[in-house]
Amino acid sequence: MKLEGKVAVVTGGGTGMGRACCFALAHKGAAVVVNYAKSQEKAEDAARQIEAQGGRAIAVRADVSSDAEARALIAAATERFGRLDILVNNAGYTRFTPHRELELLTEELLDRTLAVNTKGPLYCARAAIPAMLQNGGGHIINITSIAAKLGSGSSIIYCASKAALSVMTKSLARAFAPEIRVNAIAPGFVDTKFANWPDGMVERMKQNVHTERIVTVEDIAAAVVYLVTEGSILTGEEIVIDGGLVSLGSRS
Repeated sequence: MKLEGKVAVVTGGGTGMGRACCFALAHKGAAVVVNYAKSQEKAEDAARQIEAQGGRAIAVRADVSSDAEARALIAAATERFGRLDILVNNAGYTRFTPHRELELLTEELLDRTLAVNTKGPLYCARAAIPAMLQNGGGHIINITSIAAKLGSGSSIIYCASKAALSVMTKSLARAFAPEIRVNAIAPGFVDTKFANWPDGMVERMKQNVHTERIVTVEDIAAAVVYLVTEGSILTGEEIVIDGGLVSLGSRS
């Protein structure tokens, strides 16, 4: 199933998993809005590359932790392309904080993590849903994390923020079925430089997973494409992509 005539917004689309999702959706024929908050050069480069390959794309700056900016992002998408069919809530924030060091969870860190990881997807979904309903429906995909299932990860508040997003996925799916399918993808460790991980973390994670390789950004993008093309029966689901770590436990 192709995506010609469809329009997708990918938050945090200039780098990492978001960038891979932008290219994968464009390859299937969707027009793509590459959202960024700080990575302007990378987002604009992604949009240029998509257009050079015959696709349609624009880069739009918006800090999705702001309701007003999230609404402006969706408005920019519909004004440029005339509709909205797919929203990938990929933008995220974290800072590596040892879980036993509770005093390091400053108010600024708590607020920023929750604002981007939990409030941001809600703001974007709330703005996007009316536009999707005008065209008969759409797809929302929230990028969560296995940190929400394991309670381990870059910080305690990161785990909590992604757990909240997991539940929000189910709530939105229930509220807007059948017109809008809402699903989540929970990646395992992906080496995207997203968090300030300690040295050696990549090699340690390779030893933990059962696939003998860590998750790539292309793995996540492929799952996004599947959900908006082939997975028509799926809603309220969370697909774990982690090399078997959650279901099988650690190899080491």
